[in-house]
Amino acid sequence: MKSGKYTLTGQELEIMKVVWRLGPCNVRHVYEALLEQRKIAYTTVSTMMNILETKGFLKKKAGDKAFVYAPSKPQKTVIRAMVREFVDRVFNGAAEPLLLHLVEDEQLSKAELDEIRRSIK
Repeated sequence: MKSGKYTLTGQELEIMKVVWRLGPCNVRHVYEALLEQRKIAYTTVSTMMNILETKGFLKKKAGDKAFVYAPSKPQKTVIRAMVREFVDRVFNGAAEPLLLHLVEDEQLSKAELDEIRRSIK
């Protein structure tokens, strides 16, 4: 990443999720995938993908008719860094308060709680 930061805006993350799912693709592919979920302008998608390329989240190369974009980092790497930044910012770097918050929130299913317990052990 050029900036050293992994934080993405909501819209940037939405676009990155599409690119991670599709693999190398052009703006039209991402635009059509996003249209299935909500209304968005083609120019907005194009602008956002250029911003993501400038930030270092996407890399692009010339294709037959349009630029082809691909992720520059795996999804797991970016998400892990975003979670770490969140924990640092909100919980002063301590993960335990985050886990306690999730458990106490009562929105986790029994299966999710069991999975957390297994992961901790």
